[in-house]
Amino acid sequence: MAVTVELTYAMGKVLGVDRFEVENASTAADIIAETKKRFGAKGDEFEKLTRVATIAVNGVLVSYRKGKSTRLSDGDVVSFVKAAAGG
Repeated sequence: MAVTVELTYAMGKVLGVDRFEVENASTAADIIAETKKRFGAKGDEFEKLTRVATIAVNGVLVSYRKGKSTRLSDGDVVSFVKAAAGG
């Protein structure tokens, strides 16, 4: 099962890529764990950045589903979205 991961600008700058594939992730939480493992020390900085971003699966925020327990399917696109405010 392959899932495409799209990163925020800041995450991409830390990891040196803006998107990549993950093979063994069954939930949104697994994406964070697999990314941290794949990128070693850079993965720790990535994990910190996940605290100021939300996750969308195929364009739908996981907060509208089952949070980080949201199940993934082959071909899904998991996007990290940075929160923004304005006024």
